[in-house]
Amino acid sequence: MDRKRREFLKKAGIGGAGLMIAPSFLRAGLINSDMYFKISIAEWSLHKMLFAKKLSNLEFPEFSQKNFDIHALEYVNQFFKNAGKEYLTELKSRTSDLGMKNVLIMIDAEGNLGETDDAKRQKAVENHYKWVEAAKFLGCHSIRVNARGKGTMEEVAEAAVDGLSKLTEYASKENIGVIVENHGGYSSNGKWMSDVIRKVNNPNCGTLPDFGNFRISADEEYDRYLGVKELMPFAKGVSAKSHEFDEEGNETETDFYKMLKIVKEAGYTGYIGIEYEGRVLSEVEGVMATKKLLEKVGGSM
Repeated sequence: MDRKRREFLKKAGIGGAGLMIAPSFLRAGLINSDMYFKISIAEWSLHKMLFAKKLSNLEFPEFSQKNFDIHALEYVNQFFKNAGKEYLTELKSRTSDLGMKNVLIMIDAEGNLGETDDAKRQKAVENHYKWVEAAKFLGCHSIRVNARGKGTMEEVAEAAVDGLSKLTEYASKENIGVIVENHGGYSSNGKWMSDVIRKVNNPNCGTLPDFGNFRISADEEYDRYLGVKELMPFAKGVSAKSHEFDEEGNETETDFYKMLKIVKEAGYTGYIGIEYEGRVLSEVEGVMATKKLLEKVGGSM
């Protein structure tokens, strides 16, 4: 274990290397009931374990409850992309038995809703139908989609308005929201994305502001605080992206105090999902570090 990681773990009280289950004093009694938001976990936080087959999507609910004392789940479709009714029934049964809340499903690799080719965009819309139905079956409130596309800002915006409108119309019949994350390309431009949502003009279409995904291209990055502020009026979820932490437990790239103040001032009181992507701490340690930081900051507001 390198010095930076060892010193952080010592100060944070998160235990030693390789620890798969956090100490009980970290897993219990940390949630401040006075916080204005609730904490969920994005499955992507554990993507290394999932890709390595050390954890399965079916095991994700119990693992999150036992290791993190988190009871609300944000799934990633990559980890159960061929799931049928029997699989979804088993997943729903497990979460129900554990008293867990299924919040949303993040959808990737089903096509971009800002695709400027009409036929490809329509195919992308239809590819999402099964995930709308899966979200409804599991009791989620929304699916997270991508509004990327190739073309000028104006061309992709027009295409995204069309794709999102069509998918939202379908999802609305099932009472499922369609929410867009700032997830690369023009979608990481807060003004562009918020303008698209305004033009869709459907209350079931909103955003999932991510604290860290504001890289538009290799040469351009949008201001993350401005971007979150622009996306928050339409937010149906928030993603607390984290990477590395200093010795005081603060995230080194994002000022969580500043960011959570923006979220609070927008009047948001829903779930904030932990999405850890760091390299210094293990995935388990990183999730716990992010949770502790959210509770520390949230409890101070």
